[in-house]
This record gives sequence, structure tokens and C-alpha cells, in this order.
Amino acid sequence: MSRPAQPTRLALCLALSLAPLVPGWAEDTPASPPGPAVAPAAPARPALEERSQDEASALQQRLPQKQQQTLQAGEESFLALWLPANAPQAEGVVIIVPGDGENPDWPVAVGPLRRKLPDAGWQTLALGLPDPQDSQPVPRKESADKAAADSDAGASSKDVQGESGAATPTPESTAEAGSGEPAQASSEAPPAPDAAIERRKAYADRVMARIQAGLDFALQGKPKSIVLLGHGTGAYWAARYLAEREPGEIHNLLIVDAEVPRDFRPALEDMVPRLQLATGDFYYKDRRVDRDAAKARLQASRRETGKTYVQIGMNALPADRATEQDQLYRRIRGWLSLHIKQAPAE
Repeated sequence: MSRPAQPTRLALCLALSLAPLVPGWAEDTPASPPGPAVAPAAPARPALEERSQDEASALQQRLPQKQQQTLQAGEESFLALWLPANAPQAEGVVIIVPGDGENPDWPVAVGPLRRKLPDAGWQTLALGLPDPQDSQPVPRKESADKAAADSDAGASSKDVQGESGAATPTPESTAEAGSGEPAQASSEAPPAPDAAIERRKAYADRVMARIQAGLDFALQGKPKSIVLLGHGTGAYWAARYLAEREPGEIHNLLIVDAEVPRDFRPALEDMVPRLQLATGDFYYKDRRVDRDAAKARLQASRRETGKTYVQIGMNALPADRATEQDQLYRRIRGWLSLHIKQAPAE
């Protein structure tokens, strides 16, 4: 009766002897690789305020409240500086467009003219423009980054070699070779438009909207005449606004020390002479590049008819800025008294 118990004891001893080996075998089994780590979402960075906004805030603290006008251009507001004419009856309104990096009270041309022209019987409205286009951050083109990543991945797959040393064909290329059909064209989306072109267009739209807002404000007073005056690159924007929008309320254009913003077209000589407006072109003849540009505009104006184009060369006085600005004011005042073109009677 005692023999049947021996197999049971033998099985129990065998199980106990193998038990320590089970954990060791489990430790030798390689663990499954962890999944790819998910990068935490980057916190949204607050939008940086433009330098022109900082300067507008400083002007609001420094200048009298009655000079300040907050105008609306699309979805953004901006500061403009208004001064009435120092006369019983105003001659009209001069809307001043500053150049790149200039504010509505800039000490060269913009500020002196906006403060002095009221003594000649003109109301002035100096506009604030956005920061120059080339100071805007370049947007990241995600489509281009994705295309580059796909290209790198494709190049890596081509490096895989078969046992014979030849590249191992992919299933798609194998099927195409067997069927004799040509490889199918890629279904990737067309490349995104050039970001620089989009930035220039967006900036031009912002500037045009601000000039339009200034014109709308000036028209509220029903002035006898409206003159658009641009300084530096502001001359380009004033001329381009008139060329593209063709407002019937403006018949006079003044450009001072005119420049074309970087990477923008057309050239001033291709745009200004074609405007059927009374135009005063004021330039400094000390630098050859300015003389050559002014000569090109003058020659282009002679090929046009039915307009009044007057060009005035001046001497720069960097050592005596006050005299230089007074010289500019007197030349502008003289042009306004001799060449102003009145709006046609209704």
C-alpha cells in the first residue's frame, strides 16, 4: 500500500527543483521595445508687438491728445496725427505717408511738414505704418519640411542591398516591372506658394488699408483738395495706392526723397509718370544714385502727356538739419501755391 505514494513524491520533488529556473528564464526573455515617446506640445508663444506699436504708444504719451486719431484699417487700429490749418479757411488736407522705420512724427520730413504746413493753410494727417516688410518673421513652410523628410526616408530605403549586392526592389517597383507599366506619378500636393511673395502681398494690403483709412478720415471734413505726400519708401506706397486704387478724390501727389522698398515692384519711374495727377518730385542731388533715379523718373514723365510733373532738386544739409527741413518746407509750400490741382466742380 505504500508504493503508490512514491510517484507522487517524485513528481513533487521534480516540480520543486524546477521552480527556481522559471524566474531566471523569464528574466532572459527580452522585453518588448517601448513605443515612441510622444513629445509634449510646445507652449504657444505670445505674439510679439511691432516696434511701430511701441513708438505709437510713446507718441501718445508725449503729444497732446487732440492731435491723436485712432483709425481702423481692417482688423487692426493704428495711430495717426492730425493738425488743423492755422487759417479761417483751409486750403485742403495733406496726408503724409512715412517711410520704412519712421513714425507719424519722424524728425526728418514727416514731423516738420506735418507741423509747418498748417501755417500755410493746410490741414495735415500723418499716418502710422506697420513695421517694414523685411523685419517680419519668416513663416515656417511645413510642406517643404515634410517633403525633405520624405526625400530623406526614400534615400535611406535605396541603401538597402540584397545578398547579390544589388538594390532590393520595393514591392511597388517589382509589380511595375512585371506588368510592364510605367511608374505612376507621385500624388503629393503641389508645392506651397513662395512665402516671401505671400508676405509682400500681406504687407502691401496692410499699408493700402491704412492709406485708405486716412483718406476716409480726411473726407469727413469735405476738404477743397487732398494731397498725398510720401517720404522715402512712403513715396512708393503713396504712388502705388494711387495707381491701384485710383481714388477720384485725390488729384495731387508729392514724393520726397523717394525709395522703393526692398524686393517690391514696379519701379517708381514705371509708375509715377503714368499717374494723371499733378506731381511734385523732390529729391536730394548730393548722391549719384538719387540723381540717376530722379533722372529716370523725369525722362519717363516726358513720354507722358496730359499731366503736370515738376521735379525739384535740393541740397542735403546733414550738419544743419533744421535748415534742411526748413528748405524742404519752403519748397513744398511753393509747389502747393503754384501747382495744386483742384478737384473738378460737381
